[in-house]
Amino acid sequence: MAEGGRGGNKLSRLDGKAPEGSDFANYFCTYAYLYHQKDMLEDHKRTGAYYNAVMQNRRQFKDKVVLDVGTGSGILAIFSAMAGAKKVYAVEATDMAKHARTLVAHNKFEGVIEVVQGTIETIELPEKVDIIISEWMGYFLLRESMLDSVLLARDKFLKPGGALYPSHARMFMAPMRTNASAGRINDFQNAMYGWSEFLKEMKGFYQVDLDCLSESYRKEQKDYYMSTSAWGNVHPSQLMGPGTCFKKYDLHTITIEELKAELDADISMPIVDACGPVDAFCGWFDVEFKGSEENPADDPVKLPTAPDATGPTHWGQQVFMLHPSIDVAAGDSLATKVKVARQKVNHRLLELDLEVKVTGNSIHATSEPRQFNWHID
Repeated sequence: MAEGGRGGNKLSRLDGKAPEGSDFANYFCTYAYLYHQKDMLEDHKRTGAYYNAVMQNRRQFKDKVVLDVGTGSGILAIFSAMAGAKKVYAVEATDMAKHARTLVAHNKFEGVIEVVQGTIETIELPEKVDIIISEWMGYFLLRESMLDSVLLARDKFLKPGGALYPSHARMFMAPMRTNASAGRINDFQNAMYGWSEFLKEMKGFYQVDLDCLSESYRKEQKDYYMSTSAWGNVHPSQLMGPGTCFKKYDLHTITIEELKAELDADISMPIVDACGPVDAFCGWFDVEFKGSEENPADDPVKLPTAPDATGPTHWGQQVFMLHPSIDVAAGDSLATKVKVARQKVNHRLLELDLEVKVTGNSIHATSEPRQFNWHID
């Protein structure tokens, strides 16, 4: 989640163009602030996994040429230099590149690391690279669509047999219990009560009747409170069954066209612990640093974002609340059709559609599936 002010004067011969205006406003702008970089750097599960993936595989990095896509503060480029890389191109789309140059020089790596400001789509490098490292993951793995840029860099700059760090990714889902679903309903009802009071005030004070907007306001608020996913710090005890993997990615082989296409999957989620109904679904991901088939990592590292009793990564989990809940019993399963697509109004955001049917021998088994839809904003 790192490629993230807009470029001014060129400070490197390799600098490219700044992000397009609306894309900058919708996505890149937050990554130009140090407070946002701090939020990511102090996630030690995240930063530590990248550090271990590089430093425990020094042999793969020693004397190699590395490309860091979306370098942000420059931390992954610095790790690569510490591991012995002979050259690191650290590409950053925003003015965070200036801070990265300062940090690189302060840590005495300016002879190895060249910070390049511009989008990866607009820069050129003087040579092919052995390794591409990037922290591209967004909420629910795919939000932000930064993986597009990593794959473009792979196709344009990576040598045959070169490695991506991370190299593989997986997406998971599990049923869960939570009181937050009832809270969302209360928030929606309070919003509608506030609207009704607002209508009375407008009519009383100004003799203007706004009731013709009530249905639109109701739809807007219902969409926000009932059909938008929420960031969650989910405890493992809230899960009613194990996480079910519904998508795997090999970053060395997937094409940009495949990535942009709608994701469809059929899964069955078992109910192991059924103390009440399913209130929501919990979504998360993990990535693995395995290197490439030709240049495998000596010591593969995994970065999980699953519910963890010791606390979440900054990604947390995505919670998809159900209205109403789904009644189940232990031993049931949820036969589920999963569809993930990019939002039409903003390709960096997602939509999730689920078609869910309870299967098994309990009284809750159904023949008709239920449909659910959420925005991941």
